[in-house]
Amino acid sequence: MAHFAGESVLQANPLDLLEELVSAHDWAFDRHSDSELLAEVSGRWCGYHLYCVWQEHAHCMFFSCHFDARVPEDKRHLVYELLAQVNEKLWIGHFDLVAEDGAPLFRHTLPLRGVAGTSVEQLEDLVDAAISECERFYPALQFVVWGGQAVDQALAAAGMETVGCA
Repeated sequence: MAHFAGESVLQANPLDLLEELVSAHDWAFDRHSDSELLAEVSGRWCGYHLYCVWQEHAHCMFFSCHFDARVPEDKRHLVYELLAQVNEKLWIGHFDLVAEDGAPLFRHTLPLRGVAGTSVEQLEDLVDAAISECERFYPALQFVVWGGQAVDQALAAAGMETVGCA
């Protein structure tokens, strides 16, 4: 990638602003370093763990919202099918499973090259979208994993709209 003179912008650390946002909500959090922030959020269905990493050299902020749940190995193929259908409907971010332990999560990377920093509104929108989508997705996940329902049935029962057929 070519770099042009005058292209570099001094970047503010977005985790500083995110820390203020998390504090304002009285969420428990831990700031391991200047480049990492963890926070805990109570949802309607389960607890969520927000994990954010600022990579200054890449000018990107990685953001994830982990469920306080695990998908057993014998159900992961169904959950991957569920994730594919749900991800088709998302405008930002996507759902995934952590390979090692089957923990579901919502994740999104916010590219920030060429801007001086993020706004409170951008971070609020990102956190709100992540938690809202997790809350919306959780019942369908439970219907598949613990209820033994087919993916289409789980999505219908959870009230999630899908596109196409499985």
